[in-house]
Amino acid sequence: MEPAALRIFIGLTVGTLIGMTGLGGGVLLLPILIFGLGVPAIKAVGSDALFNFITKIPSSIVHLKKETVRRKVVVALAAGSVPGSIIGIRVLVHLRDVYGAGVNDFIKSAVGILLILVSTLLLLQRRLEAGMANRPPTAKSFAGMVAIGLVAGFLVGMTSVGSGSIIMMLLLLFYSYPPKVMVGTDIVHAVILTGVTSLLHFRLGNVDPSLVGYLLVGSIPGGLIGSYLSTRVPVVWLRRILCTVLLVTGVRMLIAPPVH
Repeated sequence: MEPAALRIFIGLTVGTLIGMTGLGGGVLLLPILIFGLGVPAIKAVGSDALFNFITKIPSSIVHLKKETVRRKVVVALAAGSVPGSIIGIRVLVHLRDVYGAGVNDFIKSAVGILLILVSTLLLLQRRLEAGMANRPPTAKSFAGMVAIGLVAGFLVGMTSVGSGSIIMMLLLLFYSYPPKVMVGTDIVHAVILTGVTSLLHFRLGNVDPSLVGYLLVGSIPGGLIGSYLSTRVPVVWLRRILCTVLLVTGVRMLIAPPVH
């Protein structure tokens, strides 16, 4: 398969899976870019961040129109995540200056740990939601949301993973909002976070625009196909299978030999 066709096909596949399962593009696409296409990890992170930014824009507009977004929460999260992302990217730049191409091995290990963490949380999400239902929020402060944003922003800056999944889980653990509001708020904030992150990575030369373009060509119709199929296939089991695959992929990233 020609490189362009392969990239479009990957975008189509990832877009379809996102539309069907609701899993974030970061956890699905990044391992494929690194293992499937052999993209250097640091460039895969930047390209993935830009891909996530563009693909989340339509959904964020829909949620804003439906008023399923808590704007104050978005502001609080962004107050932490934007500087957190900047710090995370500066750490990567420092590591690249010190270790050169060795920074890619660091990124793979970090992504591996996050994939294991995120996939495990996603597998347990329904139990967490059941356990957290009908309970008062355990945190209410602006500072608490800023702290959540800071942690997530730092991780996204270094790995592009977590702009949706990690923040969603942290909001679920520490705050109590209706599901639609939590999803809408998370998506709108993710647009801000991935927008800033992708811009910084682009300025550092860590983005492959042509790669992102081909992926988007496939992912846009893929998202429509996935949304159509979501009511016609056993999504719960597909989601579990994907999370298991991500868990195994995370372990593989941790045990993979370093690149010399």
